[in-house]
Parts: sequence; structure tokens; C-alpha cells
Amino acid sequence: MIKILFVCHGNICRSPMAEFVFGDMVRKRGLADQFHIASAATSSEELGNPVHRGTTNKLKQYGISTAGKYATQLKKKDYQEYDYILGMEYRNIRNINRIVGSDPEHKVSMLLDFTEHPRDIADPWYTGNFDKTYDDILEGCEGFLNYLISQNEIEMR
Repeated sequence: MIKILFVCHGNICRSPMAEFVFGDMVRKRGLADQFHIASAATSSEELGNPVHRGTTNKLKQYGISTAGKYATQLKKKDYQEYDYILGMEYRNIRNINRIVGSDPEHKVSMLLDFTEHPRDIADPWYTGNFDKTYDDILEGCEGFLNYLISQNEIEMR
């Protein structure tokens, strides 16, 4: 089982969007049983809050529910529990490394590092542009899934 943790600042916009988009993607391809997918925050300011309504509304357009998801915080022990820890922007990576201590197993990356155009995913909390965030996350999730396939980490059926 491949264990993936998507991480952003507050765990109410980008990382839960990635969690649910990637989960939907692998479910539709019949691969869901090969994954454990979650998301977390580097900060504590949104802990316990539900997914932001902008993310919820955007995902609802694609039939994806965020019901039952509440913001949680990344913990040092998560480094040992997950195979991949994927941040949304360079500040997330800096904060992930601060929390986990170091990355000797090279588990920490930015989600869009798995695409042809590595870059930050802008935070829609500030931009208000959930459409652009969704497009970037979809691109990143597709790139990451293709990476896993190319590395023979997934049993294709």
C-alpha cells in the first residue's frame, strides 16, 4: 500500500482538494485499494475546521464530496508513516522539513514537481481562484500517478 500525505498551510483548501481529487482519480481507475491518502496542515490555525466552502463547491462540480474532513496538523511521526509527503508550494516544503526534522528518504516533494512545469500552487484562500487551484492540483495528481506507474509502484489491472 502506498501512503500519501498532501500538505498545505491550513488543510482547508489545497491539500484536502488534492486528497479528494487523487482519491477520486485512483478510485475511477480501480486502484483505490493500493493507496492510503490523507492531508494535513503545517500550521495550527485551522485545526478542526471543515474544508473551505470554495474547495467543497469546486469538488462538488465533479461529484466529489469532502464530507467528514476536518483540518489536522502534520506531526513528526508522519514522516515514518507515509511514503510520500507532497506540499503545495515551497513554503510548505520548508515548514514540512521544520516539523519532520529532515528528509533522508527523499519523501518530501512539491506536488507539481511531478509535472512538466514544476511550480507553486497558489493558495485560493488569498487568490479566491479555486478554478486555477483545481486545474493545478489535477495536473499535479495526474503527473504523480503517472510517476508512480512509471516507477512500477502500482499494480495495473
